[in-house]
Amino acid sequence: MPTRQKPLVIVTRKLPDPIETRMMELFDTRLNADDRPLDAAALAEAASTADVLVPTVTDRIDAAVIEAASPRLKLIASFGTGVDHIDLKAAQARGIVVTNTPGVLTEDTADMTMALILAVARRLTEGERLVRSGEWGGWGPVSMLGSRLSGKRLGILGMGRIGTALARRARGFGLSVHYHNRHRVAAEVEAELEALTKQR
Repeated sequence: MPTRQKPLVIVTRKLPDPIETRMMELFDTRLNADDRPLDAAALAEAASTADVLVPTVTDRIDAAVIEAASPRLKLIASFGTGVDHIDLKAAQARGIVVTNTPGVLTEDTADMTMALILAVARRLTEGERLVRSGEWGGWGPVSMLGSRLSGKRLGILGMGRIGTALARRARGFGLSVHYHNRHRVAAEVEAELEALTKQR
C-alpha cells in the first residue's frame, strides 16, 4: 500500500526556528530562508502549488493570488493576529479555510506600549543618544530629568484584551487608569484595575 504523501506547506517569511523545525517534521515544507518578502507573482506561484500557505500579516493575499491557487490549496494559515491582508470572500468562494493566531500578541503589545511610555517619561532614547555620541558629561542634578509615572493618569482608548493588559501594567507603576470603550467593561475588571470611565 503506498504511503500517503505529506501536504506541501509553503511559508512566506522566516519563522522562529522551533516552528520551522516542527513544520519540517510534519510536512513537506518550503521555507523562506533569506526572509525576503514575496511579491504578488511569487505569492501567486506559492498558492498555485501549495496544499497549505502560511503567510504573515505583511503578505497581501488578494483575490488575484487566491484565483491563482490550485484546487489543492485548502488552508491559508496566517502567522499573525489579523486577517485584513487576506481576501476572505475570495478564499470562501474557493473553499479555502483561513486561520490566524488571535490573542498571541496581547501581552507583548502591552509590554511594548509600557516600554514606550517609560521611554518618553524618562527620556531614555535621548539619554541613549547622548551616551552613544560621546556627549554625555556625567550626572548632574537637572541633567536629563524625566518625569515619574506614579500619580499620573493614563488614558486608554479601547479596553479590549490589549487595553486591559496595558492597564494592569500601568497600575503596577502607580498610574491611574481612565478608559473609553464602546461598552463599559465588567464591574470586576473595573474594580481590579481601579479603572474609571465616563459613560454617556
